[in-house]
Amino acid sequence: QVQLVESGGGLVQAGGSLRLSCAASGRIFSTSTMGWYRQPPGKQRALVATITIGASTNYADSVKGRFTISRDNAMNTVHLQMNGLKPEDTAVYYCKAVGYFTYWGQGTQVTVSS
Repeated sequence: QVQLVESGGGLVQAGGSLRLSCAASGRIFSTSTMGWYRQPPGKQRALVATITIGASTNYADSVKGRFTISRDNAMNTVHLQMNGLKPEDTAVYYCKAVGYFTYWGQGTQVTVSS
């Protein structure tokens, strides 16, 4: 049973923008801190950004000022707006929900060409 469904990945040129979305069931979304993580080729998965139920946000230093995480409580969806993309942002991006349990999405590929 798929709990988190991601969308919005793709190929973009450096300097461009993408918006990732992650839809969750209402039960999971309303009780979880939501986050985005990424795993570049050959590297470990790492935090990109998180947003709490109360909308407090946290960002990795490498994306501060370029990425914005937000949550749409009416749609049970968390978004990651990515601007000023760089080739080093290339990775598989994963949505994560942390509440009573932890859930991961299936991942969506983001590729930034130079």
